[in-house]
Amino acid sequence: MADQVEASHILIMHIDSERSSATRTKDEALTLIGEIKTELDGGGDFAALATTHSDCPSSNDGGSLGSFGPGAMVPEFDEAVFSLETGASSDIVETPFGYHLIHRTG
Repeated sequence: MADQVEASHILIMHIDSERSSATRTKDEALTLIGEIKTELDGGGDFAALATTHSDCPSSNDGGSLGSFGPGAMVPEFDEAVFSLETGASSDIVETPFGYHLIHRTG
């Protein structure tokens, strides 16, 4: 496992997410993240989609989370990001904060 990775993400929260002020249901959040994934798979720009859709403050920076090591994120996120090759994007990842799409940038 790498010592450090760089990654960006898109987070879609729902009413049951930790620290959420979202009003969408879990099903609505899953539908939305699925639509965003379809856009990405069709060649959409990750940073632009993060800026437009992500519920995380990192959306102001195209979803960038910068550089971090193992254990800095919740286990589900960690497992997904450290299994990606640089330049690859994840499938939908569910964490206590909602649904994520993760793009490993370094």
